[in-house]
Amino acid sequence: MRPHLLLLLALCQAGHVIAERSFSLRGGWWIRNANGSLQLPGTVPGCVHSALLQQGLIQDPYYRFNDLNYRWISLDSWTYIKEFTAPFGLRKLQKINLIFEGVDTISKVLLNNVTIGKTDNMFNRYSFDITSVVRDVNVLELHFQSAVLYAAQQSKAHTAYPVPPDCPPYVQKGECHVNFIRKEQCSFSWDWGPSFPTQGIWKDVRIEAYDICHLSSFTFSPIYDNSAQEWTLEIESSFDVVSSKAIYAQVIVTIPELQTQHMCTIELLPGERIVEMLVSINKNASIETWWPHGHGNQTGYNMTVLFKLDGGMNIEKSAMVYFRTVELVEEPIKESYGLSFYFKINGLPIFLKGSNWIPADSLQDRVTSDLLRLLLQSAVDANMNTLRVWGGGLYEQDEFYELCDRLGIMIWQDFMFACALYPTDQSFMDSVSTEVAYQVNRLKSHPSVIIWSGNNENEAALMLNWYNVSVCKQQLYIDDYVMLYVKNIRKVVLEEDKTRPFITSSPTNGAQSIAEGWVSSNPYSTHFGDVHYYNYIDDCWDWKLFPKARFVSEYGFQSWPSFSTLEKVSSKTDWSFKSNFSLHRQHHERGNVEMLNQAGLHFKLPLSSDPVRMFTDTIYLTQVTQAQCVKVETEFYLRSRSEIVNKEGHTMGALYWQLNDIWQAPSWASLEYGGKWKMLHYFAQHFFAPVLPVGFEDQNIFYVYGVSDLHLDYRMTLTVRVHTWSSLKPLCSHVTDQFVVKSGMATLIYKTSVPSLLWKCGNCTRQRCVVTFYLSAKSNQLGPINYHFLSSPKEAVGLQKAHITVLISQQGDMFVFDLETSAVALFVWLDVGSISGRFSDNGFLMTEKKRTVLFYPWKPTSTSELEQSFRVTSLTDIY
Repeated sequence: MRPHLLLLLALCQAGHVIAERSFSLRGGWWIRNANGSLQLPGTVPGCVHSALLQQGLIQDPYYRFNDLNYRWISLDSWTYIKEFTAPFGLRKLQKINLIFEGVDTISKVLLNNVTIGKTDNMFNRYSFDITSVVRDVNVLELHFQSAVLYAAQQSKAHTAYPVPPDCPPYVQKGECHVNFIRKEQCSFSWDWGPSFPTQGIWKDVRIEAYDICHLSSFTFSPIYDNSAQEWTLEIESSFDVVSSKAIYAQVIVTIPELQTQHMCTIELLPGERIVEMLVSINKNASIETWWPHGHGNQTGYNMTVLFKLDGGMNIEKSAMVYFRTVELVEEPIKESYGLSFYFKINGLPIFLKGSNWIPADSLQDRVTSDLLRLLLQSAVDANMNTLRVWGGGLYEQDEFYELCDRLGIMIWQDFMFACALYPTDQSFMDSVSTEVAYQVNRLKSHPSVIIWSGNNENEAALMLNWYNVSVCKQQLYIDDYVMLYVKNIRKVVLEEDKTRPFITSSPTNGAQSIAEGWVSSNPYSTHFGDVHYYNYIDDCWDWKLFPKARFVSEYGFQSWPSFSTLEKVSSKTDWSFKSNFSLHRQHHERGNVEMLNQAGLHFKLPLSSDPVRMFTDTIYLTQVTQAQCVKVETEFYLRSRSEIVNKEGHTMGALYWQLNDIWQAPSWASLEYGGKWKMLHYFAQHFFAPVLPVGFEDQNIFYVYGVSDLHLDYRMTLTVRVHTWSSLKPLCSHVTDQFVVKSGMATLIYKTSVPSLLWKCGNCTRQRCVVTFYLSAKSNQLGPINYHFLSSPKEAVGLQKAHITVLISQQGDMFVFDLETSAVALFVWLDVGSISGRFSDNGFLMTEKKRTVLFYPWKPTSTSELEQSFRVTSLTDIY
């Protein structure tokens, strides 16, 4: 958790006086465009787009084609203006600083018409000394330059050689040269997001004034000595000493719950000083370590650090300290070429299961605490333990990481470089060095952050020559790559944080890439490091297509968000899969066609004569297809963790692309814009369960693996049932003898020939039957019921149109949905439109007559509202 500044007091002979003043400049500002034709009030933190929206000068930027209609906003250059009166006594203090926690992005900063500095990096914190400039009444201005025009100018000025790519693919409708500006890379567009290159003061701004001494920054790292079996806390404090003589201070570090107190004396010489302290944690204290979700508690301990300075001045910091170790294990594997790639947390190998995080909105001021909690809690509710903060977005706000600490979500943290080559001129490199040092120090106290990664896909882009670089120039770009990610970023990371692993890219071959000079000839090798895998053409139900890799940090399939989500940003003329709106929102080349082609491999496509019904049915089918595709692929990775087949395997991570959406559009996300769960997210709740039976076929043999993330071995049984499509009663059921599912492993627990299984069940056929199966321990079901299709649903014989009724009742804060069906129903989808909340299960196979599902509302609602909004769809409804 990031430490919070407490009240700072000085005790002098004349009595109590305030030694430090902090004056916020948040709230109302004025904003004007370059030629002065627009002047309007705005809010800080915020951006120009939000200010225009709040004043009713533009519509919702996400409505229909407004990403194109409002391009003029990003091409203009805007000025932020704030008039303020300095608090009484402020100017009497020795040092006065103006602090910007985040400026987006290119600006010149003026106070009282005096230029006090410039900004050129969205990810940096800026501090300007305004002691000699501040008055009683002040005017503060930030003159912004269009990020789009600045990036173009920087690219044009880089005359030695091109730094590709120049522009995004045309289908993305984006801006060019984003790699020349240290700004959220996806703000110029991506294959799932719009182009909104915002301008504004996007984080906190304030004035800090002080006498004698000021604590500028404070961070810490718990370090475990395995040989001595003891914890040490490494604390680093940065001071600005404005006193003309040295200051002495007594430091008292206290962690009451661990019976730990550390005292020492420090000397602070005038100027900027860094103080490092090592605090040994009481060996007799019982320390409970921080664990990822599903593996233990997220215990933290309150720590206070008191600096008692000469003259009676006290500076006190308070923080939450968590103890955990992390190790990235890359070592030889028996019967396999290459090296492992897995994480140990507190000495225990952990399978990382989760997704990839992108910015939750193009306008960051709309990302509220409530939205962050909703999205991150949804990840935990789907049994995830890891999110990768992707390198084309943002280093997230403090609250994001604090929530991850409390929820037990491990963070794979990319640095913000993605899908591009980058310049390495000195000014760019200096800005990056400052950025990395600031972000590492800001985030390294969080136990949730387990790895730093230099970039997203840039090793692959370089070595697989995505940008058609001539052979004679490739070494030039390799040298630039090593200069940026190894000699700059890696160097800074290792200086600032020795408690976490660092890799240069994702995907990468890890140690093998290092051995090849930091770039591998094949960054997608299944024998080293992590891989990204996408294949939209071949049949996603064919598990033999998937890489049996060490770690899979990206994979996925697209779907459309629900109609209730799209309805808010569209008109009736847009409600067609082939409308201009639908084509406009699709930023992935041939994405809509690929979705339907993939769906058509196993499902009949919708045929309604009603265009709106056709649209909603198609949306539903894309979500079914996405959920089923990602299910099959994820289960393949889950069952590959404990085996080597053809010298491949020991997969120890599956992070699908992507968790959340930045706007309302087709994408790979499992959570729609605003947080509504797609069918995939409900499926993830099952396939990421702590215990799961995974079934698959190979050459007419049906196998089931027991996959366990539990810390103990369990004796279990497997129940296998065969159902006919035409009956709600199982055709036959078989319970195995007991077997042991080992902790943290995938174990083969069942094997039978499909013809034999069907023959024993009344000579059923593949087209007439489906298999379900689940694990039990001591007659109690463990984990979800899984299923295996024996043929494509479009070939199903006997599948009838299901009539599903519902009775809704309230039970405390929840609502109970009692369902009853007339026939077996596939992919039963319960929808309550725009009512916020989630179901306990959804998108399920209904092979029994009755089923009860709970609804957890996120905002107050009622039974009558739910009844009016409720709609149920199953597969046969779209035919």
